[in-house]
Amino acid sequence: MTQAEKNAGKRKLEIQADQFVLDGQPFRILSGAIHYFRVIPEYWKDRLRKLQAMGLNTVETYIAWNLHEPKKAEFNFEGARDCFAFIRKAGELGLNVIVRPGPYICAEWDFGGLPSWLLADQNMRVRCLHVPFLEAVDRWFDTFVPRLAELQTTRGGPVIAVQVENEYGSFGTDKKYLQFIEMGLKQRGIDVPMFTSDGWTDAALQNGTLPHVLKTINFGKNAIDAFIKLRHYQPQGPLMCSEFWNGWYDHWGKPHHTRAAADAAQALDEILSAGASVNFYMFHGGTNFGFMNGANDDGQYWPTITSYDYDAPLNEAGDPTEKFYAFREILRQHFNLPETPLPRASKKMAFPGLRMSQQAPLFDNLDKLAHGARRTTPETMEKLGQSYGFVLYRTEIAGPRGGEELFVQDVRDRAQVFLDGNLIGALERSRMPDSLPVNFDQPKARLDILVENMGRTNFGPYIHDRKGITEGVRLGQQFLFHWQIYSLPMEDLSKLQWQDLKSGAGPGFFRSILHINETADTFLALPGWTKGVAWINGFNLGRYWDRGPQRTLYVPAPLLKEGENELVIFELHNTDTMAVEFRSKPELY
Repeated sequence: MTQAEKNAGKRKLEIQADQFVLDGQPFRILSGAIHYFRVIPEYWKDRLRKLQAMGLNTVETYIAWNLHEPKKAEFNFEGARDCFAFIRKAGELGLNVIVRPGPYICAEWDFGGLPSWLLADQNMRVRCLHVPFLEAVDRWFDTFVPRLAELQTTRGGPVIAVQVENEYGSFGTDKKYLQFIEMGLKQRGIDVPMFTSDGWTDAALQNGTLPHVLKTINFGKNAIDAFIKLRHYQPQGPLMCSEFWNGWYDHWGKPHHTRAAADAAQALDEILSAGASVNFYMFHGGTNFGFMNGANDDGQYWPTITSYDYDAPLNEAGDPTEKFYAFREILRQHFNLPETPLPRASKKMAFPGLRMSQQAPLFDNLDKLAHGARRTTPETMEKLGQSYGFVLYRTEIAGPRGGEELFVQDVRDRAQVFLDGNLIGALERSRMPDSLPVNFDQPKARLDILVENMGRTNFGPYIHDRKGITEGVRLGQQFLFHWQIYSLPMEDLSKLQWQDLKSGAGPGFFRSILHINETADTFLALPGWTKGVAWINGFNLGRYWDRGPQRTLYVPAPLLKEGENELVIFELHNTDTMAVEFRSKPELY
């Protein structure tokens, strides 16, 4: 093979003065964020084509370390976790790719993409020059980065740029750590331009960047002021908004965020009129399937909902919104866009309502779901080698007891408390009440505390967010010792013992079969249910909660099949209806 043949198809993004140059020509990055881990693989091509149709030339994605190394030194890049397949698919469609490999990504994703097993080490410190953390990052980079390097434009692939860490200026000041990440990428083969992205405050731009690495900034409005601030710290170089926040994410118990299309389009026009490049965060949000949502903690803990609709140009089901067309019009005013067919909404269907037919009470099935571990004191989920789901803590207390308060110290994140199998109340992290009265006349009583991990904090100073009971349990002034602990990751429900439906009381599992003649996208609605998790054909759709703002769970058509479809619901409290609906439209408010 000649050198010319070896170089065929190789390209490189370059920085020349105040502009990007690609293939020898001035280039503006017009990018949109799609996270492969929030979209089922069957829909990757569809979402990427729609990104092109809006007028974009690049797709950006984070890489979620915790998905790919779920257990220490055990790596997974198969199926829905095949980030390399997503990148290659984008390249096949003619798109450039920007990769943001972290190791921290924020993303409203559990622990900001860091693997939970790091927190089994009580002394762990992340995102700094702490040796045990750096050793874990090195092992991850050794596995991942060389494969990413093969997909760079310099080797014939579509990756034009790679980010160093993520919004580090909003977290810390360890420049040596940033240098460690930069060199870790370079030494393993990354030779396309690298960049940092931060908010446009002085503190962020002083501490989240490196002198020789391109600086970009994140914002949702006030482009001129933001770029003036960037120019103060970077007098020369291309201007870029790496996260144009055109929508926002939602928390349980708060209203659904929306932003008028005209307002967001005006903000985009300001970015483009300044001659800047842009990355839409998000172009398509997708869904926090399973237990992967993150959370925020501003002194009060706020878990993120299952939907990551984000009020983006494509909604959660991948359909173009008013923003899609408003943004496309602004882009057409600034660039000669190729003629691309405008996308249509995917097929949606409402299926017949479904009444649950079987149930499996949780307490009757503990030995089918978990092997109990005996500990003197309650231990965190991470210490138990568990990442997600629930933990049940069980002990006996001597009686009789009257009117004493039960405290679950520093519960992470929500605890239901049972006395001899009867619910006496629930305790939520950073919410009142912080204790429950305990009364019984017998010589002893069984105490069960079912704790739900509702998502690790993904941003800010409280990121070391261990789950379960993190301190202890006391009745009055007495700490309670000697616990039987059941880890309940809910990864395998095949051993549940089903029985005929008798009541809607939880905590427990409910099951039924949906019969359909054709498949389509649909939305699972659970009116009359309280809080829990739903699975369709073994796929974890995510959490539901009558607290809102989310009232339906997105069910992509490829998860369904003609004929029988198994629906399993884990309800924590109770259901009045014992029935569900499949609707043709989502409900977020």
